[in-house]
Amino acid sequence: MTTIRVEHLARIEGHGGITVELDGGSMKRVEFDIFEGVRLLEALVVGRDCEEVAPVLSRICAICSASHVLTSLKATEAALGVQVTPQTESLRELLLRGENIQSHALHFFCLALPDYLGYPGIVALAAERPADVELGLRLKKLGNLIQEIVGGRAVHPVNAVVGGFASLPSTEQLVELRHALDQGRADAEEAVELAASLPSLQLGRSPTAYAAGVAGEGYGYYGIGQAVLLDGTRRTVFAPSEYRRLTNERPVAHSHARYSAFEGKPFMVGALARLAIRGDRLGAPARRALQRLGLELPGENPLDNNKAQLVELVEDVEFALRVVDELLERGLRPEAPRAFRRRAGQGVALTEAPRGLLVHSYAYDEQGRLVSADVVTPTAINAASIEERFRAAIGQLNGCPPEELADRLSIVARAYDPCLSCSVHVLQARHEG
Repeated sequence: MTTIRVEHLARIEGHGGITVELDGGSMKRVEFDIFEGVRLLEALVVGRDCEEVAPVLSRICAICSASHVLTSLKATEAALGVQVTPQTESLRELLLRGENIQSHALHFFCLALPDYLGYPGIVALAAERPADVELGLRLKKLGNLIQEIVGGRAVHPVNAVVGGFASLPSTEQLVELRHALDQGRADAEEAVELAASLPSLQLGRSPTAYAAGVAGEGYGYYGIGQAVLLDGTRRTVFAPSEYRRLTNERPVAHSHARYSAFEGKPFMVGALARLAIRGDRLGAPARRALQRLGLELPGENPLDNNKAQLVELVEDVEFALRVVDELLERGLRPEAPRAFRRRAGQGVALTEAPRGLLVHSYAYDEQGRLVSADVVTPTAINAASIEERFRAAIGQLNGCPPEELADRLSIVARAYDPCLSCSVHVLQARHEG
């Protein structure tokens, strides 16, 4: 019996590892171990007023705090019957694009790129290829700037509130952002060229199912009206209220995160899943980036998620340019958040966070205080899929020395861009077996 352990999986957000037990050519145990401490945030918001919920639940994660804030607000507004204005929806979409830009830039350049170029990490990469790292940091700064201008700050935005925004960007801020987006457009194109020059990595190839939210039109992240599961040629559509039929979370003994599967089969969410399901909605620049990178859709290589993020980065910069130009042309209309009445109700919201489909589901009492909360995060959904890709990689790397196998499996895990803090936010019952 050979046991392979990665005690600390490097270059991901949070604390996790990998355990593999092999008996000759047989896989006895393959586990993606998530060790982050359970944080119980869903329990902490029970009993809170509806306006207090989003600021608390944004603390699930600092990297994708805007996603949690906006998904939380959307679920609360659904429960209370609040309809926000088209301008609010546009600004919320812009805020999510900023988050996606900064998150994808961080992951691709600082966490994934060293795997393609044979460096142990970002410090060694920066010492020999400083221009690549500077490119990534400029793009991350652009995403942060969007979040600061729209959300009030780059982490845990404060401007987005129930019914709208507490304050709006100024014309001067939008002009500043417009100039930054011009540079961002050039940087995004350069990032695609860099990715196109990288060696091909084929690890963990296997047929997989994908799931993503679909907006009414365009390649949106905020205005998600349904989720779609793509399994081969079969497409299954889910209304927001049916999210538990899709995610079907269950506890597992070896991880602090709950796992998801549809009809017993794991599925992948994130940039690659979004392209597989709604890549036909990309604008022309992003379609050119997709062609330049030669991505197969729907594909079988999980490492293509790294390059899929750059296609989205091009799409998001172009979207932000269009929105900012429109806002500068017509001007932002001064508007206060929509007034609302506290009441009993239930609401479910789906959005697309950088790492994939995100669900917030709430129930409120007559005083507008939270009775229950359920949050399903992309990394928790992806955990079972990651283990499935580990098994595929082990089968393809049969006879590989243990140290090299551990390194290859780590590359597979990093390609999913896991955010482990997001995945362990709820208490789970322990069980044996």
